[in-house]
Amino acid sequence: MTKILVIEDEAQTRNSFLKCLNAEGFKAIGAENGFIGIQRAQEQLSDLVICDIIMPELDGYTVLTTLRQNPVTAIIPFIFLTAKPSKAEFRQAMELGADDYLTKPSTAEELLRAIAAQLEKQAALRQWYALEYQQVPEPPTSETVKLADSQPFFPTCPKLGEVFDFIEANHHQPITLNDVARAVGYSPAYLTDLVRRQTGQTVQRWIIKRRMAAACSLLLNTNQAANQIAEAVGYNDKNYFFYQFRQYHGMTPQMWRKTQRTPFSTDQELKKF
Repeated sequence: MTKILVIEDEAQTRNSFLKCLNAEGFKAIGAENGFIGIQRAQEQLSDLVICDIIMPELDGYTVLTTLRQNPVTAIIPFIFLTAKPSKAEFRQAMELGADDYLTKPSTAEELLRAIAAQLEKQAALRQWYALEYQQVPEPPTSETVKLADSQPFFPTCPKLGEVFDFIEANHHQPITLNDVARAVGYSPAYLTDLVRRQTGQTVQRWIIKRRMAAACSLLLNTNQAANQIAEAVGYNDKNYFFYQFRQYHGMTPQMWRKTQRTPFSTDQELKKF
């Protein structure tokens, strides 16, 4: 069941959204402030977050920034809600990596359409990854593994050369948007906006995509355990890796390896040990 987290300090609005989402078959989770919202997003591994901007103590911008910097929550679709829309507010939301922006009061139809659009994007992304790696390579050798690792992954984009070079060199480490921004001399907000305009993706998503590509290569070309691969591609916590892998491929790393490997290639690998 799809889990949707609603972070809203106004109880009436929050309860109205929760009731609507539950009626539509979602598992709706409520949070009355940003602190609790961040905690529940991480604990519940929500499929989508709806968050108010203006809240006491911790506003929606801080919630989004915090979630985007955490590998386990970085790719969760995020929809902002606000009662006082402005061009500057909208711009800030997009620069921080929000996926959509709704004004209050919003009708149930508007809310459900926004949710459906984001969930469809996530499904399309998972399908793209499944198609990207569905072809099984020739039986691996030390040379083919080396070639697979050296193949270009990022799009050719002169303005983002340094960004992609840094990600390529460091994706096997637990880097974040802030690390990339610091390395290329941009603010995180400016870099997020630049990368989104040039590629349609956020910096954090490019990091995750590169790690997923490296993980798939290791799953196909070695017999390393999934937790070893998680560490090799930059995850300190294997649970983060398993969660993000399932987000992209709809199955565990072990199952993906089983479905992608041919009997011949598996036999060849086992002869090495």
